[in-house]
Formats: sequence, C-alpha cells, structure tokens
Amino acid sequence: MGISRAVVPVGDTGRVERIVLRRRGGDVEVRGPGATVRLPAEHLPAHVAEREHRPEPVRWVWDDTTRWYPALLDRGVRVARCADLRLCHAILRRSPLVDQALLADDETPGWDVLQPVTDTDAALFPLDDPADLLDPVAEHDRQQAALEAAGSRRGLELLLAAESSGALVAAEMTHAGLPWRADVHDRLLAGLLGPRPAAGQRPAVLGRLAGEIRAGLGAPALNPDSPGELLRALQGAGLAVTDTRSWTLEQLDHPALPALLEYRRLARLMTANGWAWLDAWVRDGRFRPSFLPGGVVTGRWASHGGGALSMPVQVRPAAIADDGWRFVVADVAQLEPRVLAGMSGDGAMAEAARGRDLYQGMVAGGVVATRAEAKVGMLGALYGGTRGESGRMMPRLARRYPRAIGLVEEAARAGERGEVVRTLLGRGSPLPAAGWAQRGADLGEPPDDGGDRQERERHRRAWGRFTRNFVVQGTAAEWALCWLADLRNRLWALGEGPPSARPHLVIFLHDEVVVHTPEHLAAEVGEAVREAAVEAGRLLFGGFPLDFPLDVAVVSSWADAS
Repeated sequence: MGISRAVVPVGDTGRVERIVLRRRGGDVEVRGPGATVRLPAEHLPAHVAEREHRPEPVRWVWDDTTRWYPALLDRGVRVARCADLRLCHAILRRSPLVDQALLADDETPGWDVLQPVTDTDAALFPLDDPADLLDPVAEHDRQQAALEAAGSRRGLELLLAAESSGALVAAEMTHAGLPWRADVHDRLLAGLLGPRPAAGQRPAVLGRLAGEIRAGLGAPALNPDSPGELLRALQGAGLAVTDTRSWTLEQLDHPALPALLEYRRLARLMTANGWAWLDAWVRDGRFRPSFLPGGVVTGRWASHGGGALSMPVQVRPAAIADDGWRFVVADVAQLEPRVLAGMSGDGAMAEAARGRDLYQGMVAGGVVATRAEAKVGMLGALYGGTRGESGRMMPRLARRYPRAIGLVEEAARAGERGEVVRTLLGRGSPLPAAGWAQRGADLGEPPDDGGDRQERERHRRAWGRFTRNFVVQGTAAEWALCWLADLRNRLWALGEGPPSARPHLVIFLHDEVVVHTPEHLAAEVGEAVREAAVEAGRLLFGGFPLDFPLDVAVVSSWADAS
C-alpha cells in the first residue's frame, strides 16, 4: 500500500474531536463534546482503544503524557494524537507571540512548575501527584484562547502539535526500548578495561595505567581520579599548569601524559557506560531511558538516566537488532545551517546546500577556498565566533549570504539588549538573569571606572551569543520534531498488528533517528524516513527550495552505521 495515503498529519487540518482526560479519585473523567463520562481507571485503556479504532480522528487532551501514555502502552494501546498541556503551557508562557494575560489564573503557577514523571512506574494514579490539583479543562480553554489571539497562529499550532507528538514518540521509545546485548557490552568492556573487577576496585587496565602515571610523575600515592592530587603532582613534576582539563593536558609534553590521557578516556567510559550502567539500564535485552521533549530551553530533547543522548561509539556495537529485524539509521547533514537558510529565506545559501554537502557547496560557489574554512566560518556565524579563523571568514559569508548572516546578527544584537528572540514557529528565549540589560551605559547609565561595567558588557556579549544560536538551534529542533511526528505515523502505516510487530523508533539524537524494523520492511522504512524529512521541510518552509539530504543505513548493529 502507498504509505503517503495513510499518514496522519502532524496538525489538525480537518475536524478532530478533542477529549479531555482528568483523574477523579480512583476514576477517570472523560470529557468530550457534549458529553462527560466517568470510568474506573482499569477501563480507560479499552475505552481509548475503542475510540481510536473509529474512523473519526480524536486528539486526547491530558495534563502530561508521562502520566497517562505509559500505562496505555503497557496495555497495548497506541494513540494517534494528543495535546500535552504541560509542554504546551511551557511554550505558550515563553512565546512573545502570546498575550500572557490570557494564560493568567490561580492555577498558572502550578502549571509553570509541573514536572514530567521519569520513573518506571506506569500507574495512572501515583500518590500525591501535583497534577491532580490542576484542572486540565480550564487550562485547555486558556491555551485555546491564547492561541486564538496569538500572532503567527499557524506556526504556534504546528509547534504545539509537534511537541505533543514528540511526547508520544518519547514514551513509545521508552516502552519499546533499544535492543541491547548485555553479553556483547560485557565483552567490549573486558576488551578495553580488563575483566570486571570486584566492587570498589579499578579494572586491570586502569590499574596498570594508574601505576604508569604515578611512576612518570614521581607520585607513588597519587589517585589520578582526584583533580586536586593530580594538579599538585603535575606541578611537582615541573609542569606549569593551573587546571587538569583534557585540553590543557593535551598541550603538554611529558612521558606520563599518554598514560594519563588514556586513563582519562577509559575512566570516562567506565563511569558513564561501564558495568554499573549495564546493571542499571539494560533489562530484558533492552535499554530503556526516559526521553524528555522540550528538556532544553531551545526545544531540544534531554534524557533521564543512562545518557541516551550521548552514547559513545565504543559501546554501540552492543546495540544489535533482534533476529529477523534491522536498524534503519538516518541522520541529516548540517541541519542547523540548512535551517538558517530556510528561516532567513537566503536563496544563495539554499543553493549551496541543494543536493550536496553544504560546506562543499560553499567552496564550489567560491565563497571560501576549502571545506574546513566553510565549516569554521559557519560555526562562527551560528555560535558567535568573531576571532581567529572564524572571524576571518565572517565578512565573506556576510557578503555572499546577507539574509542568513543578518538574521543571526540581529538575534545577537537583540540578546545584547536583553530582548526575547523566538524560533520560526514561536518558541521564545528566556530572559537574561538579574536585570543587567537594564543597567548599561547604552541605556543612559553614567559610566563608571570599575569592573562592574566590564562585567555587564561581558554578560551582554555572552547572552548575545546565546540568542544568536537560540533562533537557529530552536528552529532546527522544530524541524526535527516535525520529522519525528510525520515519521512516527508513516512507520505505523507500514506494518500490521500490535506496536511491537511494526517498525518503530528506538533512538532520537537531535538530527539522527534509529528505527527498529522487520527486515523485509527495511527498504520501505528508509524511504519513509526520507519522505518525512521532505514533509518536515515543507511544513516549516513551505515551497522554499531547501534540501535536507539524509545518510541512511540499514544495519544489524548501530555501530555499523557510523
């Protein structure tokens, strides 16, 4: 079947019935248009499943996806759409497009501080849950009123729908888990560190390296894990250092340094993804972290437990697809520069990116001489690099891509003035701390000859670098949310039967997705990933000619896609 015909759109393009769920004691109140029913909690999964199977679309409105969806997934119930009031509230409260008076209520502070549930208890009714003190019906009404009156309403509507869909994806990824072979992980650790040591002991390789470090620095009692002891030992060996950061150590020339740097690398692996990690996070052949959509102010995701968003390549060989299944791994190249081209409408930059590596396209266009120069210059534009090589590249980029560079420059100036900036769809930046933006000499304050003014200027420039990147990173996060939301529905349309039998997302890393799929559907999944990327670009940038080319690999182990 053609999957494009079965895809559910990210937003509500037609009439979609909204049903609000609320806990009432041990029951659930289900409020739909014109009717409210009260069900025992154990009857809710069957009720949701029956309603989802009707042809008329529905959007479930609830206080927080982490409080409702895991229990439904445990009972085999998937929902197509939801409105996550906690996540939507956070977006609307910070968006400069929204009249905050329309969100104001006695309950507003409670919604402001409501946190997701990140433990593994999927019960519908946790004890002493602060969400139970909040009225989702009233909050939904406030949000709809704020949305009706907002500027750029279409963008905000798309953002709220995509953020809520992201919450469904996050819960589904935790529920499914990433296939993980504990025996392979153990062998990887043993090969790098030696056999698993007794509790409280160093692995053999770390013990050997520690001995080499002590001998090389002439410090027989040194604990290389102690920054203070290590700094004193380095200084005692005649090295003029003031810190023990790896970058600092890499600049030194001393016989003990190779062993020390190798010790650092392996000790980080041991701490982050060693045997303790394996015991804590891998159960029944699956790694199941909690993903937190909107966990970063730019809209990027965070995770709780297991470091899911920073999985080192050394242990990825343990992520092995089930028998008869494969991973489809896809990542988009240079996502943030491409998004900058789209949101600024810079046709020259879009042309450099069309169908190819954007940096190489900049070289082909004669903007810079090498790909390395293009990358350094673009990173400087995105993150505020004004010195060195990136500073040297900036005038060239500004001449060739005036709209793109002008957009980030204006965002930086706005941040330096203490103003809120926003993403393409309307997510707003936080305000700088402590009111420094209201006290500068540029706003009429008499000059002083102390260090206060210099400190304020330093804070201004730093905040300008933050807002410069916020608008691009946040819009890139919006593109990725739309990619995820559309891909989720395409994957569902590909398969048959329960969720566990269909292709499903298992990892999302900002600009990379991993799909676990039956082997016979791998090619179709790869095509779905590409089609979803095209649709995400269309949703954000309309007909602007902008490519989001993907590297797609079909592999048995996640490591094979690297």
